[in-house]
Amino acid sequence: MHILPHPPSLFSLWIPLSEFFFAFDTKSVEAKMSFSDSDSSSHGGATEYKTFRQISRDRLLYEMLGSTKTGDSKSTWKVLIMDKVTVKVMSHSCNMADITDQGVSLVEDLFRRRQPLPSMDVIYFIQPSKENVVMFLSDMSGREPLYKKAFVFFSSPIPKELVNHIKSDTSVVPRIGALREMNLEYFPIDNQAFITDHDRALEELFGDVENPRKFEACLNVMATRLATVFASLKELPFVRFRTAKALDDSPTSTFRDLVPTKLAAAVWNCISMYKSTIPNFPQTETCELLILGRSVDQIAPVIHEWTYDAMCHDLLDMDGNKYTYEVPSKTGGQTERKEVLMEDHDPIWLELRHAHIADASERLHEKMTNFVSKNKAAQIQQSGRDGSELSTRDLQKMVQALPQYTEQVEKISLHVEIAGKINRIIRETGLRELGQLEQDLVFGDAGAKDVINFLRTKQTETPENKLRLLMIYATVYPEKFIGDRGLKLMQLARLSREDMKVVNNMQLIGGSSDDKKTTGSFSLKFNTQKTKQATRKDRSSEEETWQLSRFYPMVEELIENLSKGELPKNEFSCINEASPTVQGDSQRAAQRAPVGQASAPYSMRSKRTANWAQSRHSDDGYSSDSTLRIASTDFKKMGRRIFVFIIGGATRSELRVCHKLTTKLRREVVLGSSSIDDPPQYITKLKLLSERDLSMDSLKI
Repeated sequence: MHILPHPPSLFSLWIPLSEFFFAFDTKSVEAKMSFSDSDSSSHGGATEYKTFRQISRDRLLYEMLGSTKTGDSKSTWKVLIMDKVTVKVMSHSCNMADITDQGVSLVEDLFRRRQPLPSMDVIYFIQPSKENVVMFLSDMSGREPLYKKAFVFFSSPIPKELVNHIKSDTSVVPRIGALREMNLEYFPIDNQAFITDHDRALEELFGDVENPRKFEACLNVMATRLATVFASLKELPFVRFRTAKALDDSPTSTFRDLVPTKLAAAVWNCISMYKSTIPNFPQTETCELLILGRSVDQIAPVIHEWTYDAMCHDLLDMDGNKYTYEVPSKTGGQTERKEVLMEDHDPIWLELRHAHIADASERLHEKMTNFVSKNKAAQIQQSGRDGSELSTRDLQKMVQALPQYTEQVEKISLHVEIAGKINRIIRETGLRELGQLEQDLVFGDAGAKDVINFLRTKQTETPENKLRLLMIYATVYPEKFIGDRGLKLMQLARLSREDMKVVNNMQLIGGSSDDKKTTGSFSLKFNTQKTKQATRKDRSSEEETWQLSRFYPMVEELIENLSKGELPKNEFSCINEASPTVQGDSQRAAQRAPVGQASAPYSMRSKRTANWAQSRHSDDGYSSDSTLRIASTDFKKMGRRIFVFIIGGATRSELRVCHKLTTKLRREVVLGSSSIDDPPQYITKLKLLSERDLSMDSLKI
């Protein structure tokens, strides 16, 4: 769970019982919502700008839980009941202390046997499913209900038939204190990112779906959850999506080409309903939404990303954001295992997560050195040495021995250990050489001979790293995998047929196997025509930075072009085209960036000068602390939000870019996806795909 100490907002959601039937009669269960002094959207005359995650947290705590503190319920403790989905929604935004502060003394699972508490009120935060409603009615019906009064909040729109089902139980209706749609069914994983929690989206949307209903079910739930983001923030987006070009070129297009199109249509259907059902919902567009498939960039999920965040999740055995490590026992016995969450409540993590691993290591050494220099006991210890310079590890041991060893220093010490472990892995596995080859391939500085030479001379390289290299190679040189060429490369790399299947399955994400004309920078699909020998172009105008950090994901270029209104219309369509007035407003909002940034020329991918030991004082906006500085001072000046949703899993490099561009464009950029995947997870998911195809007719497109 997350600690997010944001100031509360005064929301009002509770519906009196007298209005309960009125809501039904008007075919709406939407609340009459009043805000304190600001609106959550980035349009209009908002006087207080709140980040995406702040709004999500505030709605759950104050608009939902806090709204039940009315009348005779104001000072009493309540029970909170959630299902398996809503409990994850809550835990991604709030911790137990937050919930307790709102008068909740007990949190229960809807489907577990619960003790009757007839003297206590209850809050239900549940999905609007038939089984959930049946369980709720079972709790509250009859002569002896489990609880005194029920405040019911649904995570997404409730079907009319379920509303009628609730109305039909006359014993339950008088016991209902509130009945509302919260429209909050997404999972914030960062101040500027969320997921819809579809870990099998690649398999269900791009794999071999024998039953089209599985495809439709996944897409519809994804659309509903994505739409609740805009309902929650009261934002009306321009819904843009990557166009399925093959529709114009060939009748043999597969359903995979149309996944972004279908999702965009489903999301717009949901949002159109919100326009007429949610009070004060904007009627003109207030933000941008760009929906992309994973085919937009098949390199980003597998290339080695050299930031601290990405390296932690790629090289260390982490369980999500949880890192487990051993510490010496205070009693002198065996070492003790401890767990720590790498999340927003850790200021050092926030500062370093988007920094290059070399930069992060350097900063941590500085922090340790500064602490020692200000401590007399440490200086005495240091003076007893032979005058040689202390290593970061020496400093760490010295600080740990000090009596005033604080929680803050403990965090520094932990990150020193983690960074040291990562650097040892990099050194022992020769990862820099592989990383250099990966980026040289992407930028056109290496070719077939370099890959073959690496595979011949690096036989001890791990199978996963060799597979990742070949996946990048297949994206840049797809013609090298036609016929038995791919098999020969796999034999040279000593990889299995199962691994070969991963490379073949990249074609499924790329769409149809037909020969297609590719435009711009998006030549990432497999075809029989020889492609360019690079998928990224130089950005000579960019500043020099750390070695192996020149790679950037394609979404960076797309977001910049979207902000400038320069997305190619033949590649990206918009469901709700803008009127001339709104277009002008959007352009003016996009132009709020400082002079010299918004107008600077951009090309596809920059080739930056390699410099492993550059001073850390240069700030290119990649570090999350630079975003935080902007957030704390300039959010009131921010332009309209930009949302980018990637179907099939997003990467940590794409999250990093959203933080960077928030600073650069002065527009909050929010990343959404079906999941956040690290390279091993992504490769595993690709293995689950089948090479069989489906026709468009079977999916009624």
